[in-house]
Amino acid sequence: MKKYAKIVFITGATSGIGAACAKEFAKAGYHLIITGRRAERLAAIKDKLVYKYGVSIKTLCFDIQSQKQTEKAWSTLPEKWQNKIHILINNAGGAKGKDPIHKGDLNHWETMINTNIKGLLYITRLVSPGMVKREKGHIINVCSTAGHEVYPNGNVYCATKHAVDALTKGMRLDLHSHGIKVSQVSPAHVEETEFALNRFDGNKEKAKIYTDFNPLTSKDVARTVFFIASQPKHVNIQDVILMGTQQANSTTIHRSGRIYDKK
Repeated sequence: MKKYAKIVFITGATSGIGAACAKEFAKAGYHLIITGRRAERLAAIKDKLVYKYGVSIKTLCFDIQSQKQTEKAWSTLPEKWQNKIHILINNAGGAKGKDPIHKGDLNHWETMINTNIKGLLYITRLVSPGMVKREKGHIINVCSTAGHEVYPNGNVYCATKHAVDALTKGMRLDLHSHGIKVSQVSPAHVEETEFALNRFDGNKEKAKIYTDFNPLTSKDVARTVFFIASQPKHVNIQDVILMGTQQANSTTIHRSGRIYDKK
């Protein structure tokens, strides 16, 4: 490990925004701790980034919905890694289903609550004490436009992302006196992720929701996260809300075709 390189801890790094963040920070020379439920995917990402950028990477394979699994995975990290985490990116999350409240699937609700809220809390509780002890660090939560507004049939997902927004603000109040920055990024529709596929339980046809407009890409969000993390010590970007040009809010989209695709 490069002696003075900073360490970034990224949850949900096996695909989408998390994987894009891993690449963005590795490219800049940061060492990484990447987590997810798919060991083979984590290993492949690690091998690729180590080979290309020469950084050190630890992988932790566990289900962030489980407090026991989360704590067990954390305990396997060497102390020199635990004690030097400079940036925590709470990215793991997602949506399940799109039913009105009276038809909602309870399993979908549990998954969203356990991942989007509890998982974020489990990791933050483990990482933040070290930041407080060192009086430096940066926590960046991946929220959503759904954390700032609601839309039909988004009920529980919107509620969990509103919770992320509230937790981000609460963390900032608790931690700012310790020199710790707390930020979030709130993207609208994002492709190059598994968001839509997971929301519709693997139904590839239903997941084709980006065919008639250009949403954000996972790289767009990763670059924004890196921008937030790259500010001077006295600057904290508290929240960035970003959408594709054809999107005005969570539900208002000018579906005029993929006019920004490169020809």
